[in-house]
Amino acid sequence: MTPSTPLRGLAVLALAAAAAPVLVITPAQAHTGAASAASSPDSVRYAWVKSCPKKDYTIPCGRWTLTMRSGKTIKLTDARVNPENANGKVDKDGAALFAISGDGRFVNYFKGDKLVVRDVNSGKVRPLPGKAATLPKGLGMNEVDTTISHDGSIVVVDYYDEAGTLPSLVADMRTGKVVKLSAANNVLSFSATGTHLLTSRFTDDNTTEFAVFDTDGHKTASQVVPQIVSNNAPVALADDGNTVAVIVTGASRKHRLHTYDLAADTVSDPVALGIPRNENAQRLFWDSAGALTLWTSRDDENENPVFAVKRTVNAETGAARKVDSYKVRGGTWTWWLPGE
Repeated sequence: MTPSTPLRGLAVLALAAAAAPVLVITPAQAHTGAASAASSPDSVRYAWVKSCPKKDYTIPCGRWTLTMRSGKTIKLTDARVNPENANGKVDKDGAALFAISGDGRFVNYFKGDKLVVRDVNSGKVRPLPGKAATLPKGLGMNEVDTTISHDGSIVVVDYYDEAGTLPSLVADMRTGKVVKLSAANNVLSFSATGTHLLTSRFTDDNTTEFAVFDTDGHKTASQVVPQIVSNNAPVALADDGNTVAVIVTGASRKHRLHTYDLAADTVSDPVALGIPRNENAQRLFWDSAGALTLWTSRDDENENPVFAVKRTVNAETGAARKVDSYKVRGGTWTWWLPGE
């Protein structure tokens, strides 16, 4: 990642993106679906904002842009690029939050001052239910982040208030229900179907506790985890609400996969991952059938990402199969992968 890249790191540009058609979606079209994708379901490969020079540094500029698996490029005219501070001033040096569901069919962003979810196929845009759609008084848009479930049906809104006491909100787009999670719990991963949410918190003993919650906000499991689990990433929660996959990459640059059983507090023996040492593990997901999806990136000598790869991984053997790969687009200020 470049120094100007904010929290969420990596996205990519498909090899054919330069020749892809560009579709500009206006707010009116977003609601009517007039500019929706073709009849067959499409999905986002990545989202990005381009970079523009300003004095001796760069700033985000232009529109949020989606590059789709169909090869189409969509510019979102209703997605806020620059966040507003708590005093209402626009921060032109930063980018507002953006998130993509793991299946690439939904995106989450600020439209005006409201958090919304867009179905990229129908073009329908809906605000998050209840208080989850708007910021608490006194917070700016750069003091909030979101995590969206794999199928786009649930969004967690995390607040970074100075006191650190505002609870996170878990907003169900299907039912309109909003439940609260303690501010001490940081969201790490949704399970594949969104029925469980993995969180972490630091304890008074300087240890890390993993806790799992259901969609009603009830804690279903918790454990103070060993350092090999808490100090490595990425992690992913399986649909059983108990099994956590974690990738460990040591100084040797060998990538190893472990699974951790929360209930038994046991870590599996490592299995070697069949990916090159010069690639960095970025995102990891379980699917409902028990397989893993892994996103990796490769950097140049200046630590700028130049390539990204999506693979399926056998959790028992570590065998990896490439299912997609992209060149990284130059001149991009920030970018997001599905699941980020």
